[in-house]
Amino acid sequence: MSVFMLFLHEDQGQFDNRSHDEMMAVIKEYGAWAQLMREKGHYVGGEKLADDAGKVMRNKSGKIGVTDGPYAETKELVGGYFSIKAADYAEACRLAESCPHLKYGGRIEVRMVHEF
Repeated sequence: MSVFMLFLHEDQGQFDNRSHDEMMAVIKEYGAWAQLMREKGHYVGGEKLADDAGKVMRNKSGKIGVTDGPYAETKELVGGYFSIKAADYAEACRLAESCPHLKYGGRIEVRMVHEF
């Protein structure tokens, strides 16, 4: 089994128009999905990230530069991530299909972790 990162991309403000009760229901869906992955032996970890684009650091000719997150111009951010175990990309994508993030208009980037 390999480990895959599921990066949960979303538009900034995507969930802003939801009431507190609606957001709690959404959060429960994500938690239920994570629990299902645990029960099936696929869950490795995951967290919700802060609702901002974060910072990007680059080394340009020996000088470290810090800028606003990678998607500042498109207002897209990585809202969170899950780590799962799967046999291959096909299984990882099949498992990710049931993640509620897609239901709410998000995009999931699936990446295999290279183990050293």
